This record gives sequence, C-alpha cells and structure tokens, in this order.
Amino acid sequence: KAIRHCEKYRILILAAGTGSPFFSTDTAASLRASEMSCSKIIKATKVNGIYNSDPNIDKTAKLIKNITYSEFINKNLRVMDITAISLAKESNIPIFITNIFYLYHHSVSLPTFFLR
Repeated sequence: KAIRHCEKYRILILAAGTGSPFFSTDTAASLRASEMSCSKIIKATKVNGIYNSDPNIDKTAKLIKNITYSEFINKNLRVMDITAISLAKESNIPIFITNIFYLYHHSVSLPTFFLR
C-alpha cells in the first residue's frame, strides 16, 4: 500500500524498527527509504542538527551545517548510527536532521541540516 502512495507522489511517514535486535530505528529508516526509493530521510531528534560532539554534554560543541556521508563516518559522529548512514550513502538519499522538541514548542520550522 505504501508503494502505491509513493507512485502518487504522496508524503509517507514510516515509523517502526526492523524487528531485529541488532538494527536501530535509524537503520530501519534508511533501509525502508532505500527499498521504497524515497527522495529523503527526515530525522527528528533532540538536537538541531549534526554537531562535532554531543551538545547536551559539551557546551562548546560546534554545529556542522553540511557534511558528506564519508566525513560523517570518518569523524565517527553520533547523531545516527554508521549502518544507517552507510545505507543512505549507498542509496544516495539525503538525510535532513531537525529538533523535534523545538518544532513542537515553537510551532515554527528550523533550518535542517543534511548529509550528501
């Protein structure tokens, strides 16, 4: 049924894991996006984008506005797991990252940051 919605250019929101204990929900999102030839992945999380370290722990963490998949993997960043990033890279699907709590509390859209 989801594929028919894609064929009609409708927006799909997919939520769930793979049912396998060794795969994260991030990996499930990349896997499903790849299987369905989605044009992008939107990850709503607790930070405003990709940082060089956890901004909830490190107050000097720097926001990275644009980054390639390879740079993300080489820097061992943690906003998503490496398997999810690798799947998106192989499928050439950009990932947009936004803060779900900011959007919820402020009812405005924040700029998103992506891997390409």
